[in-house]
Amino acid sequence: MALELRQSLKLSQQLVMTPQLQQAIKLLQLNRLELAQHCMMELMENPILEEVSDLAEEIETKEAQDQKKEKLEDAKTKEVDPKSGEGTDDINWENYLNSQPYYSSRDNGFKDIDPDLPSFESTLTRASTLAEHLLAQVELSGYGEEEKKIAELIIGNLDEDGYLRIGTDELALKLRCEVSQIEQVLSKVQELDPIGIGARDLRECLLIQAKQIPDSALVQTIVENHLKDLERKNYVAITKALGITMEQIGTAIKQITSLEPKPGRQFYDESSQYITPDIYVYKVKDEYLVVLNEDGLPKLRVSNFYQSILRGNKSATMTKEYITEKLRSAVWLIRSIHQRQRTIFKVTESIVKMQRDFLERGITYLRPMVLRDVAADIGMHESTVSRVTSNKYVHTPQGIFELKYFFNSSIKRLEGMDVASEAVKNRIREIIQAEDARRPYSDQEIVELLRRHNIDIARRTIAKYREMMGILSSSKRKQLF
Repeated sequence: MALELRQSLKLSQQLVMTPQLQQAIKLLQLNRLELAQHCMMELMENPILEEVSDLAEEIETKEAQDQKKEKLEDAKTKEVDPKSGEGTDDINWENYLNSQPYYSSRDNGFKDIDPDLPSFESTLTRASTLAEHLLAQVELSGYGEEEKKIAELIIGNLDEDGYLRIGTDELALKLRCEVSQIEQVLSKVQELDPIGIGARDLRECLLIQAKQIPDSALVQTIVENHLKDLERKNYVAITKALGITMEQIGTAIKQITSLEPKPGRQFYDESSQYITPDIYVYKVKDEYLVVLNEDGLPKLRVSNFYQSILRGNKSATMTKEYITEKLRSAVWLIRSIHQRQRTIFKVTESIVKMQRDFLERGITYLRPMVLRDVAADIGMHESTVSRVTSNKYVHTPQGIFELKYFFNSSIKRLEGMDVASEAVKNRIREIIQAEDARRPYSDQEIVELLRRHNIDIARRTIAKYREMMGILSSSKRKQLF
């Protein structure tokens, strides 16, 4: 059997992800703030790109340039002797100097630009952090130099809830001191505001706060020895162990529930999120109008200066190659941004068309919808719709929602059309909020209540939705006192 070399041609289709296509896909996933940051980075890196000013500024600039040309032409036709002072009589220099709002020749300081504007101090909106709040108290508490170093290290290792998750032996190793010194300073830090800061676990945190309550011996005993029973609401076991009545336990539990399990969260509230919508949906008469939010987004264009260099014949070959490469990158970026904006607009228009009942009446009327529905409506792939709706928010007459919020699985009704899963979650939340705290509804009872509202759902689905919403089971929601 002989070996031989042979050449052959073969046709095949292959998807190649060019850098330009990768950039376009990346831009689809960016939200408004990330897109603005990306544009600013491109402006710094690509000299071909420049930011377009507002139309009014462009018109004023053009008029100013025309006036400047006219003055230059007048100056050429009419020669003026600079020593004669002719032509300067029409300028009131005193008014000109007095009109400058920034500096004063008398005190060499800043003058107030507008007395009606708020002071500089009132514009400082950032609240102090937990570390800043505690360090300020340390400075005023008469700590020694060595104690200050230890206190700063302890405060620097507190987590967002105000707990010290690192061991005192590790802190002592870092500062090369005794563990007893760390423990001594830690006890002083735990006396700072907010009370309970610097605790190693929940039990210690509650004990620190309980010691501040008068006549709290029973509360301290329950927290120190029966915290597990308290979490399980096994009050019978506590009464037997301590030999007290249910009324006494009820009084102690009210005091315990008034304590703060996470003393540091008032300085770090993750639930407070400030969102600027990417799209606005306005109701104009009987129609809904979709408007893209482009405030803060730089308007890009290709620089005329570099285009003239490229058209010229005197530029070096390497210079032209560099400019051509940057020009191609700039044009593709601008085209990708425009395509991104058009895609977001089309996707939002499709969502508004399909979710009109929600916009009119609220969450209860949210329609079941999947990515495939919108993709088929606008003639795009599901993956494109998925990228466009990620991390994008829309302002509607019903509030601000993420675009992903409108895509829900369907829950069957006993009669009629299916209902969106998000609408069912909202209904479960309303039922639990309206229940009697002494006799909370079980998951099976919630199933029966939803059946009365023509919603067919399994008990395990109720449990899954309840856990997704962070709602406890009926046994843990029950309140005896």
